[in-house]
Amino acid sequence: MSEWIIETKGLTKKYRGRSAVDQLDLNIAKGDIYGFLGPNGAGKTTTIRMLLGLIQPTAGRISIFGQELNKHKLDILRRIGSLVEYPSYYGHLSAVDNLEAIRRILSVPKSRIDEVLEIVSLTSESRRPVKGFSLGMKQRLGIAASLLANPELLILDEPTNGLDPSGIHEIRELIKSMPEQYGITVLVSSHLLSEVEQMAGRVGIIREGRMVFQDTIRNLKEQASSEISLVVSDPEAALWLARDTGLGVAGTVKEGALVFPGMTDKNVPLLVKRLVENGHDIYRVEEHRKSLEDIFMQVIGGGDRL
Repeated sequence: MSEWIIETKGLTKKYRGRSAVDQLDLNIAKGDIYGFLGPNGAGKTTTIRMLLGLIQPTAGRISIFGQELNKHKLDILRRIGSLVEYPSYYGHLSAVDNLEAIRRILSVPKSRIDEVLEIVSLTSESRRPVKGFSLGMKQRLGIAASLLANPELLILDEPTNGLDPSGIHEIRELIKSMPEQYGITVLVSSHLLSEVEQMAGRVGIIREGRMVFQDTIRNLKEQASSEISLVVSDPEAALWLARDTGLGVAGTVKEGALVFPGMTDKNVPLLVKRLVENGHDIYRVEEHRKSLEDIFMQVIGGGDRL
């Protein structure tokens, strides 16, 4: 079994009787890039603030690095880097000087500043005043600050929010490098599945404070039901033949095409072969698969748990 870096049980936070986070069981393994997904207001930031000890849970348990957060808070937080919402800087100071102010608080070696600037590809810009940085550069500097103490766990809340496509790409590639190159486990929250699926191996989808899916991206993709569509010379006759193949396939005729939901890859060539052998012309064979985005919208829009 994987070593859980983060594990929560029944994590709950209520405000005036309303649950912002409701009975959340979160499991993040060592070396994961874990995508924490949900629409704005779903409870992602509230969860992250509880994980960082910034707010107290109403109920439930938080374990990080195998230790209870409420019993070993300082020891745990020393091993975590975080970027929650937009980072703040002294705009008139350079990247180096901003990091130096944080380094003194953390009491880490001065050489660490050059190391983290190299990691986030800001070495060439390190002497410029931060007020002249693009939003993407500022986000990278925020990640550099979160890496100063050489953390084992990095928690990033909506790190690509408001960035242009170039900035999004920069942050995404940086996050993807963390586990393999630096041994850092990453929790990254987002409301965009399209972004998370390009960097995360596992995802948790939260809706109205409750976990509705938690598994690998691969298993999420397998939830995407598909159907095979065949355009043939005589659809009605072909449908009767298809039902009589012994393959156990059931289909319908829609807009002049044969449609078979859930047909396996193995059965597709067998069906085509049978139809051709019986004189049917096959003009087109297509697969229509529900996209990950479709599944995500179904889940956060109030559909059943996956």
